[in-house]
Amino acid sequence: MDPNSCLINELHRFSPCYVGLRSLNSKPAVKLSQTSTSNAFSPRRLRPLSRAGSGSNSPFVACSSVSEAETETASPAAERSVPVKPVYVPTPASRDTRTPHSGYHFDGTPRQFFEGWYFKVSIPERKQSFCFMYSVENPAFRKKLTPLETLQHGPRFTGVGAQILGAYDKYICQYTEESPNFWGRRHELVLGNTFVPNKASQPPSKEVPPREFNRKVLEGFQVTPLWSQGSIRDDGRTYYAETVKTARWEYSTRPIYGWGDAGSKQKSTASWFAAFPIFEPHWQICMASGLSTGWIEWDGERFEFQDAPSYSEKNWGAGFPRKWFWAQCNVFEGARGEITLTAAGGLWQRPGLTETFENVALIGVHYDGIFYEFVPWNGVLNWEIAQWGYWNIAAENTTHMVEIEATATDSGTTLRAPTVEAGLAPACKDTCSGDLTLKIWEKNAGGSKGKLILDVKSDMAALEVGGGPWFNTWKGKTTTPEAIKSALRVPVDVEGLFGLAPFLKPPGL
Repeated sequence: MDPNSCLINELHRFSPCYVGLRSLNSKPAVKLSQTSTSNAFSPRRLRPLSRAGSGSNSPFVACSSVSEAETETASPAAERSVPVKPVYVPTPASRDTRTPHSGYHFDGTPRQFFEGWYFKVSIPERKQSFCFMYSVENPAFRKKLTPLETLQHGPRFTGVGAQILGAYDKYICQYTEESPNFWGRRHELVLGNTFVPNKASQPPSKEVPPREFNRKVLEGFQVTPLWSQGSIRDDGRTYYAETVKTARWEYSTRPIYGWGDAGSKQKSTASWFAAFPIFEPHWQICMASGLSTGWIEWDGERFEFQDAPSYSEKNWGAGFPRKWFWAQCNVFEGARGEITLTAAGGLWQRPGLTETFENVALIGVHYDGIFYEFVPWNGVLNWEIAQWGYWNIAAENTTHMVEIEATATDSGTTLRAPTVEAGLAPACKDTCSGDLTLKIWEKNAGGSKGKLILDVKSDMAALEVGGGPWFNTWKGKTTTPEAIKSALRVPVDVEGLFGLAPFLKPPGL
């Protein structure tokens, strides 16, 4: 049996000085309809993003330190006379696009827990994408559980994993059952791990400059909102996908959108409920769109890129939805990062002693600085998702309607996720070359479709199905009880509340 079809039923991936950066005020050459400027929800131009750690309105991120890693010789495919050198900037104390739940959520207790991070870089000129996935499982136990610990806490899977779904649909995974060299910052999107240190070197336990990382780490990674680098080696355990032996990368990122309107306070993806562990699993889009510059060596072939559209999100909690779907895209015809879409849905277990499940889903679109949000507490979502190859999702809120249709002609690649049942195991299937159409309408006075304000297409959409079993096409609709809807509508500023007593602020927030 094809493992790409059977493994899906086992059990979420997760999910500077920019010289020559295209102006954010340039109009994308896509089919767009102008909305009335009197409408509070009408698109407006993107506000300039500030310099890292400063109050400037410049659309460029200033820097003074450059990566000191050794300059590599470009591959023939790159054909560049001057190799790309990404710019490293230490993570600032505050940043405009920071979302809630950017930090590491581990609370130090031995409860069942995982956290996973997903970062994607798309290179439109090459029609290739690289998806970086990092995960840690049950970090309270730095090594495999002893028999006594198993008796006390029950069976647990431990360890750290780094996966990449990359060019040509090839794959690499490095995994260890131990996590003493994994670290994450409590309230910021900064994490790393050392699989193999350089001889006589102490592995880093926090963000370090690129040259220091390369001096201390032979195999491992470090990631921040503005910087990513690493080197991993395939561990030889993957029999169901075409693999590469090694991967190295180093790139900087300039965020454009977090999760909310440009220039406004950013939102928690799943509302204020995400601050409480009883509503797990949780999900947060950390950067809906950004522009990345740097290089990736993929089994010896070097990919260099300038202002490549990028994206990041994360998951954390005790377990996963029963099954789920996901779609993400920020490479549309005539647009490059200015428009970004994320949509997902799952069969989610309600808190309680009984196994009661409900359909949950959301769609988020950033366009022209405006965030269009379609969630169960402000509207209704419907979907039809095939076992593989077809995604149709529609939603409406009080002011707008949205439709997404996507298809995949390739067979997809099975990816691993940290599962309760089997640890880091095959659990979902993805592609980064899906065909997708996105449309948004204003609603007219009668509540039906009015003016079409966005109509764009892509052939570089990331698409996924996960969990299971998937016996047939999943036709679903959000079914959130009215009491929960009402609670989710309450504008609770969780971060503001903990700002009064920062010592009580939970990890991750």
